[in-house]
Amino acid sequence: MAGRPVIAIAGLACETSTFTPSRTLAPAFHPRRDAAVIEKYAFLHPETPLADAADWRGALIGHALPGGVVTRAAFEELADEITTRLSNIVASTPRLDGLWFDIHGAMCVEELDDVEAELLRRVRAIVGLDVIVSASMDLHGNVSRELAHQTDLITCYRMAPHEDVMETKERACRNLVELIAKQPSAGPRVRPFKAWIPIPILLPGEQTSTRVEPAKHIYAAVPGVEAMEGVIDAAIWVGYAWADEPRNRAIVMATGWDKAVVSTGAEKLAKLFWDSHADFVFVAPTGTYKECLDTALASSARPYFVSDSGDNPTAGGSGDMTWGLTKLLDRPEFKEPSGPTVIYASVPGPKAIDTAVNAGVGATVTVTAGAEVDDIHSGPITMTGRVHSIKHGDRDAVVEVVLQVGSVFAILTKLRKPYHKEHDFTDLNLKPRSADIVIVKIGYLEPELYNMAADWMMALTPGGVDQNLIRLGHHRIRRPMWPFDKNFEKEVNLRTRLISFSHEPLAGPDE
Repeated sequence: MAGRPVIAIAGLACETSTFTPSRTLAPAFHPRRDAAVIEKYAFLHPETPLADAADWRGALIGHALPGGVVTRAAFEELADEITTRLSNIVASTPRLDGLWFDIHGAMCVEELDDVEAELLRRVRAIVGLDVIVSASMDLHGNVSRELAHQTDLITCYRMAPHEDVMETKERACRNLVELIAKQPSAGPRVRPFKAWIPIPILLPGEQTSTRVEPAKHIYAAVPGVEAMEGVIDAAIWVGYAWADEPRNRAIVMATGWDKAVVSTGAEKLAKLFWDSHADFVFVAPTGTYKECLDTALASSARPYFVSDSGDNPTAGGSGDMTWGLTKLLDRPEFKEPSGPTVIYASVPGPKAIDTAVNAGVGATVTVTAGAEVDDIHSGPITMTGRVHSIKHGDRDAVVEVVLQVGSVFAILTKLRKPYHKEHDFTDLNLKPRSADIVIVKIGYLEPELYNMAADWMMALTPGGVDQNLIRLGHHRIRRPMWPFDKNFEKEVNLRTRLISFSHEPLAGPDE
């Protein structure tokens, strides 16, 4: 192909729970446009190999903090802007060669199923069917047969926690550039074979972390398949457990030029996954919230971390449940300032923030926070405490306040925020390494927290991302599905379904 190829970038990403009452609006995606899209990714900056290999054109990308279902109006607003911007890119160049589809894969939108495939259908209507599309995804995303059909290349993270985010996105772009280079100057596009295998397993990420077995050895096999002659990429999707759509399940895919090798590689990974389906366990010791607090108090390990997992805002929880903080403040051990030092992150409360900011650091205030969105398990919490610190300007929280109530340092926010980094605490004049107990709304600990924790447990607390999937009430997922069903009367079909790109809509069931 003569000259540098022109490649557009577009996509929306939001991991959304259908079991939380919260809703995600358009501003939550923090959209990036034009050059700001390129700026986000260091591997596309000037004088990098990929930047030199293609003319990259940013349309619009939006990455929202996980949460509740995206409103239809928000999706339509952002999707319309994506297609408009792509129309402008198409009009500005003699030929658009490729599209990097930058998505997560677990976004749910009101009144729509399989929304990433729906968005790509709209994109294809603008950019044309000859454009080569490479998608990068979270391994907790969902790959329907239709999404696999509409893409030419598709890959996902290979680590949970996701320490390989940028590596994955760069791989998707590198594979895209290499595939475009194989295209003839005239005539039909040359497209790889795609092996797609659905697996009837739906598990939370906390049971499928690549830190521990069996996910550790399953994902360790991916590079070996990718290295096979004739294979471009191999990927395993765990799927997203906290949404109730027919597409939600585990998926294995391999893409490449040798049909037999691609099929064999995909089937090898699928068999590894299914053979271990009954072996998945939580990444940490688990217990009720009370059991976790009792264990933390009895332990000499400091700091002792506890995951308040049911309202995890980075898995799709609303983040404003007060259940965990209420139970904590009810404990007699923490009533006095001389008690064990506990940090709790976090509960949103815009009015509480205003009161604390107006009063200032050192003031004693009475505030009410939380449960403005999710009051299913507990209502708003009223606390009296000393304002320990105030911080303005956070990207997610906007304003943060630490309120000391007895020996508990409760982080309150204007808007919900995940707490994954040590500086998230130290910026608030907190010392998590010196605390007795640190409680975070999270599932598995992110790397910095994991390295900081002397010990930890995961509390199986209620909420929109409850680790106990059975009690959530899925009714639209395909059945049988592990662990909802324990007995499979028919042998699970782990044979490759070869999916070829065509200009015709995909016919047949999503099986």
